[in-house]
Amino acid sequence: MYTIEEFDKEKTKVLKYILYKKRTEQEIRKKFSNTIDENMLEDIIEYLKEAKYINDREYIEKTIHNFMILKNMSIKEIRYKLMTKGLNKSEIEDYIAENREELEEYEIKSAENIRYKKSIGMEQEEIKQYLLKKGYKIENINKAIEE
Repeated sequence: MYTIEEFDKEKTKVLKYILYKKRTEQEIRKKFSNTIDENMLEDIIEYLKEAKYINDREYIEKTIHNFMILKNMSIKEIRYKLMTKGLNKSEIEDYIAENREELEEYEIKSAENIRYKKSIGMEQEEIKQYLLKKGYKIENINKAIEE
């Protein structure tokens, strides 16, 4: 076991790490697995979840929202980026399913933006292939090109 002082000291380290930038539970585990005792780390993570400092569902929501504001990505790319953060696949899929319509619109808009940027040096067919490689759905590519 460990003392309350030890727990507080390590908890403060983890807290600083997640207050600097929102993190997933998996990122926290990876970062501290070698420096904090396994049982203590579990307890810290539980404590931080209860205190709402760690919330993977909220992380998914905020990250997707930021992508939609700042980037041009396909739904497939968003899914991949979230999975590399160690987030639960079914939580990601649930969020995508619940927000399908908005994400489809975003994907079409992203494809339009990319088509516009690439149209200077690329043929329509090349742009289509580029978007397909990026994971865009063919129907969304076609909608983007039609507009």
